[in-house]
Amino acid sequence: MLCGKFYFILLRFRMINFKGHSHSVLLIAILFPISLMAEKKVFVDLTIQKIYAIEHGKTIFEGRISSGKGGYETPTGNFQILQKKRKHESNLYPKPNGGAKMPYMMRLTWDGIAMHQGYVPKKPASHGCIRLQRRFAKKLFSWAKKGTTVTVAGDTYRYYDYGVSGDLYAQDRDGYAIIEVY
Repeated sequence: MLCGKFYFILLRFRMINFKGHSHSVLLIAILFPISLMAEKKVFVDLTIQKIYAIEHGKTIFEGRISSGKGGYETPTGNFQILQKKRKHESNLYPKPNGGAKMPYMMRLTWDGIAMHQGYVPKKPASHGCIRLQRRFAKKLFSWAKKGTTVTVAGDTYRYYDYGVSGDLYAQDRDGYAIIEVY
């Protein structure tokens, strides 16, 4: 049976002692499934508009994002995935009645910030959510569990300052970020 994050299994054994008497013994085994022990985290870098899925301290997959545009900045900080919905529609956008489709939604706050599949131009363009490309959104949705820690860091304004000029952020021919640190 499942209790919290542990599996408890009740096992009954019949033991025979040295005098030939049998005794019934009840043993409780506690199992820690590997998938529950795995330390999974998500890191979002607003400065370079990238997201990383991290397991046991190693990046296992990454992708491009589109975060909140000016006036609708994506909040930074540590969050947990509060809710997951394969098919979700916004109750905020488009104004006034909502209805925007947000597949593979992973809610970070109760006031409208989530990670979900959406249009990902090479710049911040959302109303605060973290938009993910379709295949990446599907993969992250399957991999991340409710409660997974999501760290959002960086500064969208630095993306605008350096992304256009190429001083801090540029892309190679394959679309990967090139970061120069001084």
